[in-house]
Amino acid sequence: MAMNRNVSTMSKNVNFVGDPLLHRISGIVSSAMTLKEMLDELIGLVLGVTNCDACLVYLLEEAAGEIVLCASQLPHASEIGNIRLKIGEGVTGWVAQHRSPVALTSHAAADPRFKAFTSLPEDTYEAFLSVPLISGGGVIGVINIHHKRPHEHTSEEIRLLTYVAEQMGGAISKASLLEQNAKLMAETLEMKRLLGARKVIERAKGILQRWHGMTEEEAYMDLRSQSRRLRRPMQELADAIILADELHRKSERKAQG
Repeated sequence: MAMNRNVSTMSKNVNFVGDPLLHRISGIVSSAMTLKEMLDELIGLVLGVTNCDACLVYLLEEAAGEIVLCASQLPHASEIGNIRLKIGEGVTGWVAQHRSPVALTSHAAADPRFKAFTSLPEDTYEAFLSVPLISGGGVIGVINIHHKRPHEHTSEEIRLLTYVAEQMGGAISKASLLEQNAKLMAETLEMKRLLGARKVIERAKGILQRWHGMTEEEAYMDLRSQSRRLRRPMQELADAIILADELHRKSERKAQG
């Protein structure tokens, strides 16, 4: 039968934390690491603290109400970003919902809350410890550690992992926000680029209509046909048409002058 301990008391002192760990956490928190780098460092910290056989980190997607696998000690390229749990689903979702660690000493999969994924061999391991990642008083994710054999999670081990999660939570939240902002900025710039390209193509279509007496649809089809034949972007051809028209107009003005 799986042993279960819900640990709700967060340590208010760090006397149990060694200086090397404190310095390492301080260095990470004050760094300008990307989110991926931050999560990789978090996993490294967890491995050093717990000597576990596997570590996985889930982050909250608040809009979807889900926690998503975002990092793993073992390679899970196809699972990262794709394994999702609703808040309250599985032990991981339970920890996110209740903001309280869960320690399962053996037969972890026998816990009624446990949800196993066949693509994660870690879910077949015996012992399991899950703690919430906290930032600003709210849950932003969950750290899961696994031991292949039955393992009694000591109070010190749980306190250390909880402390690491508490200290790293804010830094991870900040890195995640910066990444989201960068993504939003890139999407905005791409939208502006597409709108600019559309305006250029619309202008080129008008020129073709004036030059050749084409309809708007015929001008567009001609542009698209030339783009495919020459294997060049439509915007590039549109730019060339606009330039040619400007040069032609300039030449006409000189001739008239």
